[in-house]
Amino acid sequence: MGWTDWVSVAGDGLDFAEIVYEKKSHSELEGGIARVSFNKPDTYNTMTLSTVDEMFRAFYDANHDTSIGAIVVAGIGKHFGVGGDVEWEKWGLREAFYNRYPHNRLIRISRKPVIAAVQGYCLGGHNHMAYCCDFTIAADNAKFGQAGPKVSSPADGFFVPYLTKVVGAKRAREMWMLCRRYSAEQAREMGLVNEVVPLEQLEAEVDRWCEELLRVSPGCLEILKAAFDQEMDGYAEMGVISSQFYPDWFDNPEGKEGGAAFSEKRTPRFWNIRAKERQMRDKLVREYEGES
Repeated sequence: MGWTDWVSVAGDGLDFAEIVYEKKSHSELEGGIARVSFNKPDTYNTMTLSTVDEMFRAFYDANHDTSIGAIVVAGIGKHFGVGGDVEWEKWGLREAFYNRYPHNRLIRISRKPVIAAVQGYCLGGHNHMAYCCDFTIAADNAKFGQAGPKVSSPADGFFVPYLTKVVGAKRAREMWMLCRRYSAEQAREMGLVNEVVPLEQLEAEVDRWCEELLRVSPGCLEILKAAFDQEMDGYAEMGVISSQFYPDWFDNPEGKEGGAAFSEKRTPRFWNIRAKERQMRDKLVREYEGES
């Protein structure tokens, strides 16, 4: 119904390697939409600093384009994405990724409504980015979940407690602490997504939601989005808690074990590390008591 084809946006700092940035317009409704798609299908669309830096430039352009009424975030290939690149994070770059370029902040400060169009895996950073979006439309093959504790990647900041606003406190703790996977239908029942459709209908369904947004006042949508998103400002920003309790997390054995196990495709041995720490403490206590 009246949509032009997607047109790739390029030039003026908008030539990208890790995302695809496109726009299209609606002939009857006059406005248009932008789409930011993760473009690393060979690595399940994992994110690095470069990915989020490119996202920032695309979001900046879309938010300053008066013809754009909504922004769609999607994934090229079979999956929406599986979060930060663990291979890359284990080299100590995780703090820079989450503190310098927090991708969820792009959603929060966007003046235009943001829709996550999810297919396949939607895990880790991609999952909490999707639930921070204004709307999430899922294909029936989508899988949602967090993986942080599985790969020794701690997370704190507004997007962790914000999930309680989306699915409730018990479900939020279940998702973050147990790292379970949820089907698209389970996610809909939890309130994690707005709608579930067959995979082949995903783009058409997102178009329908965008058409509804284009039919109403864009200025009012900007105000409403800011009003809804301001509750996130009541939470602490990124890295506050982990930096206090574990300032050297990624330099200690447990911090390194998750990423190493993931890379080596084996089960993490977290409790072996704790056992060695306990043995070391017991040894030091015995030595101290012996000297006393």
